[in-house]
Amino acid sequence: MSGEINKAQHSVIMQGRKNLSISGVKDVKSFDDETIILITEMGVLSVKGNELRINGFSTSSEDINIEGKIYALVYSDEASGGFFKRLMK
Repeated sequence: MSGEINKAQHSVIMQGRKNLSISGVKDVKSFDDETIILITEMGVLSVKGNELRINGFSTSSEDINIEGKIYALVYSDEASGGFFKRLMK
């Protein structure tokens, strides 16, 4: 049941495609100036853009702030192996 409570705490707020605030972030898997991959309560979230930078990340509150030119937000369920892994079975 506690898993359901945590999932309800995940939120994404984008302001003008330049500022992004995300809650429910467990970890930052990788990042560079074009892609930031986050482990969230709702799965893996890829943030794609240009000149991306992380302005703040708190592991205690699970909040992250990202700035840059944001082009896409893509969720995936890495635990299931992804689309192509399932396709090849």
